Amino acid sequence: MSEKSLLSSKFLFYTITVSTLLFIVSSLFFLQRNESSFTSSLVRKLMTPPIKNEDLGKIDTKCDRNRGVLKVFMYDLPSEFHFGILNWHSKGSEIWPDVENISLVPSYPGGLNRQHSVEYWLTLDLLASEKPEINRPCSAVRVKNSIEADIVFVPFFASLSYNRKSKLRGNETVSVDRLLQERLVEYLKSQDEWKRFDGKDHLITAHHPNSLLYARNFLGSAMFVLSDFGRYPSAIASLEKDIIAPYLHVVKTISNNESAPFEKRPILAYFQGAIYRKDGGTIRQELYNLLKDEKDVHFAFGTVRGNGTKQTGKGMASSKFCLNIAGDTPSSNRLFDAIVSHCVPVIISDQIELPFEDTLDYSSFSVFVHSSEAVKKGLLVNLLRGIREDQWRKKWERLKEVVGCFEYRFPSRPGDSVDMIWSAVSHKLSSLQFDVHRKNRYRKSEIFDRSRSN
Repeated sequence: MSEKSLLSSKFLFYTITVSTLLFIVSSLFFLQRNESSFTSSLVRKLMTPPIKNEDLGKIDTKCDRNRGVLKVFMYDLPSEFHFGILNWHSKGSEIWPDVENISLVPSYPGGLNRQHSVEYWLTLDLLASEKPEINRPCSAVRVKNSIEADIVFVPFFASLSYNRKSKLRGNETVSVDRLLQERLVEYLKSQDEWKRFDGKDHLITAHHPNSLLYARNFLGSAMFVLSDFGRYPSAIASLEKDIIAPYLHVVKTISNNESAPFEKRPILAYFQGAIYRKDGGTIRQELYNLLKDEKDVHFAFGTVRGNGTKQTGKGMASSKFCLNIAGDTPSSNRLFDAIVSHCVPVIISDQIELPFEDTLDYSSFSVFVHSSEAVKKGLLVNLLRGIREDQWRKKWERLKEVVGCFEYRFPSRPGDSVDMIWSAVSHKLSSLQFDVHRKNRYRKSEIFDRSRSN
């Protein structure tokens, strides 16, 4: 090849390379400028490195609104749909409590009510995103213009409404909870934000399995935050579009320094709770009959009343394994009580769906046993006794690493439950975008044809 030809080839190669780079940069710039779709968010997520376990707690939580991964539009619903259920009374025209002054924010009721308090923490986090003085992760920020938003959040405290407002009182013929649901459906169906994509970009929390019983039939196109799919038909809820969120644990979190090692946990397997259940929960009674006489197994009836929660926490912290067995629904807060007690969970619930499983490998800190196998005489105890100390210790160490993912906090922190839920919502956006764009194929063309003909 002549020197002239060689120079021409090199020039052509450099020209193509530079042109390709310029095209990529300009494309990214254009996509980020397009605020009317989900694309800008997708680009930001691709450019944001994932948080590693060792980085949790080391990240500067000062939030720059321009770096927010998820832009959320939240309806300003009347207080009776949210903090009003907690007996919070607004002053003048205010709709929300001032989250900068935590003493003015009503606390969530204790006991088992707290296990389904997800909507409370998500709402507080969005309100905090408007306060630059509050340090929190930039996983989600509230925006005032719904056109800018990636997702539309519905701040209805559905679980609390069910717990406090679903029973008839006095001369009532319809519960307050049902009336609130009816009003919510009417309100959402009338909003331009809902009409735009038939509610597909809306996020609704209904963590208690009995919450939103009426409204779910009319709002099933939305993305739900649920505890499991046990009481939902597949036409309304599925992993394809919905989020599974952890229960808020009711026992005290054990610190890493206080966590008892293998040799200081005398109980092999621990279960305390309701034994006689219906449907898929009948396995509890079968296992009780198999395990009740095992000397190193604690399998007993228990409730949260009296000193029940404290006893359960102490028992779990003294056990090598904690049994998480299906009840009336596939999931329960027992799993998360076990995790914060650093007691290796034994999950016996074939229909269970687990929070953040796209990020967390539960097999690294849990043991899974099929229900049909667990009820075979001697199988479960022999399986657990056969797990060597070094194998158990590996799962125990991993438990201590992931426990922060199952903590609800205000303000939220990197890698906690609130942060992980927003991240899970972000992961759903690409499939949501795909579905919306497919549905929009002819809609925009028809609008254009109508305007041209006019």
